[in-house]
Amino acid sequence: MTEEAKIEKAYGAATELYAEWGVDTEAAVKALKEVSISLQCWQGDDVRGFEAPDAELSGGGIQVTGSHPGRARTPDELRADLEKALSLIPGKHRVNLHAMYGEFSGSAVDRDQIEPRHFSGWIDWARRNGIGLDFNATCFSHEKADSGFTLTDPDPGIRSFWIEHVRRCREISAAMGEGLKSPCIHNLWIPDGSKDLPADRLGPRERLQGSLDEIFKKEHPPSRMKDSVESKLFGIGSESYVAGSHDFYLSYALTRKKILCIDLGHYHPTESVADKIPALLPFFDELLLHISRGVRWDSDHVVILNDDVRRVAEEIVRCDALGRVHIAMDFFDATLNRVGAWVIGARAVFKAFLGALLEPGNRLTEHEKNGELFSRLALMEEASSMPFGAVWDYFCLGTSVPLHDAWIEEARSYEAYVTFRRG
Repeated sequence: MTEEAKIEKAYGAATELYAEWGVDTEAAVKALKEVSISLQCWQGDDVRGFEAPDAELSGGGIQVTGSHPGRARTPDELRADLEKALSLIPGKHRVNLHAMYGEFSGSAVDRDQIEPRHFSGWIDWARRNGIGLDFNATCFSHEKADSGFTLTDPDPGIRSFWIEHVRRCREISAAMGEGLKSPCIHNLWIPDGSKDLPADRLGPRERLQGSLDEIFKKEHPPSRMKDSVESKLFGIGSESYVAGSHDFYLSYALTRKKILCIDLGHYHPTESVADKIPALLPFFDELLLHISRGVRWDSDHVVILNDDVRRVAEEIVRCDALGRVHIAMDFFDATLNRVGAWVIGARAVFKAFLGALLEPGNRLTEHEKNGELFSRLALMEEASSMPFGAVWDYFCLGTSVPLHDAWIEEARSYEAYVTFRRG
């Protein structure tokens, strides 16, 4: 019996079992094919960008650890790595760029001077590959961010520089959306904060509000680009205070009708990010979710299929919000195969959503309505041992990506013959 025949036989048996629970596996597979993940380009080069040959990540309250060989050094290398990763991930996806990943032809182009033409190569590449692009202003790794403040800086000149940078990033996002006929989400995160206790917590937030209002004066058609704002609890060097906190951005996004970005690693470890989704959906048409994995103080480990990711996927599916929550990944790890890291993370996210789509939701809600709390909890537990893997294999087979662990050897081979030869 061929591998394909074995998978189809196992899937048939799983379909019968799930049907007994009132779950339609075909409907789950069909829904999963519509899920799109935005892959973060910065995993491929350790958040260095292409502004200068020797550029390195600095400031911003973030840090890359490790020195695994083979990072992408040019846009072409990074695009090749992304193509390889996308070939190992089921489904049709997007790529998320930071402003420092423009193609500047060796010229010194400061961030308040970037234009859509610096990203035309990315737009052409995305069009050829049939994928969408998302975008981010880069408010770190720059001399005008060395103080730890950008849009909240007391110096009006510094603030004006970063306001102009974000304005131009929104213009670039609109050009991407127009060129690819797919709305580009421009996400804004800034590192502004304080290592120790500040005397003035209000002033920076008032300046941030003013800067944002200035940035968003110009409106772009939502068919081209959409704006999101992202909070953080703390960063390296901003442990005691972050101006762009969850409370600040929640209030700003709600009153200014922007998308709120929720990053799994940007909250206190005891907070449930999954619970925030049904709490926010009554007030927001759309949300942006950055999926990362927090380990102690660091929020940027490679995503795996852990309880946090499972719970988030379950809430999105239970809320019937797959069309309202945009999914992106945000992690960077320089200690291992960089292409493999993308694939581990994306496949884990897909597995989480498949598990959520295979949940016996009707039976669970019926138990809840009837006050049968024992039955509800027991059914949740029993569902965890249903033949989820057989449906996953069938999904991978239908989307023409490597089955089981075969993708691992492909990633290792690409590393041996491509990335390791970069020196």
